[in-house]
Amino acid sequence: METEEVYGDRFLRWVYGNPLGKLALHALVKKSLFSQWYGKQMDSPGSKARVLPFISKYGLNVGEFAEAPEQFKTFNEFFYRKLKQGAREIAADPRAPVFPADGRHLGFQDVSKISGIFVKGAFFNLNDLFQSEQLAKKYAQGSMVISRLCPVDYHRFHFPVGGVPGETRLIGGPLFSVNPIALRQNIRILTENRRAWCEIDSPEFGAVAMFEVGATCVGRFIYTYAAGQAVRKGDEKGYFKFGGSLTITLFEPGRVRLAADLLENTAVQRELYARMGDALGIG
Repeated sequence: METEEVYGDRFLRWVYGNPLGKLALHALVKKSLFSQWYGKQMDSPGSKARVLPFISKYGLNVGEFAEAPEQFKTFNEFFYRKLKQGAREIAADPRAPVFPADGRHLGFQDVSKISGIFVKGAFFNLNDLFQSEQLAKKYAQGSMVISRLCPVDYHRFHFPVGGVPGETRLIGGPLFSVNPIALRQNIRILTENRRAWCEIDSPEFGAVAMFEVGATCVGRFIYTYAAGQAVRKGDEKGYFKFGGSLTITLFEPGRVRLAADLLENTAVQRELYARMGDALGIG
């Protein structure tokens, strides 16, 4: 059991817990322009000075980095860094889909039975997520994994299954924080924030939907895959620029049995930490 050390904790608590902070949230912080402005600061040469203190404060393992910390020209280059080949082991069992990113995960065997995620009585609405009644019905009794990335995490995301991915579809929206401080006040953030998704046609798991959800200071998702070209489980899909964010992975009904420890922790509203490539269940 660990208590998360939140990057920008004081600011988040002020914005989501103070009346004046909430005014700033709706007037400025959730707007794309604010995230674009902050992103430019992280792309500036002067932001390089933040890299080594950040690594020291949060105890990151530089032995995993594909490049030495001194080689990053900006904080954002460090933030969406690549890892050395083999730094993440991909579960070998072909029946096992994997977590798409390093982070803190929640798992739901039947998305139609979800209630009280973070907020008592609040339901997760697939219609709002997809903005499509047809797609919502397709996954209505399927399984869902929410993977939340913090600023300290490796910020590239990968395919949870092998198959043929389709085109990325973008859905506009605001950029609220996805930290639990914010989610406990409004679970609809997950279905309102700017997001993008694609479906993966998988031989083992059928149709699998994978969403990338933006957050404060994360307005863009950079994709490195090509739609229509087959991928292997664990292949890179893309990366987030600065900020915390999350991915949502949806399976059709009956296609996967989520891992017992993932379900047990989720049942008590506790996130399970796992790394990209770890098995999230079995098909």
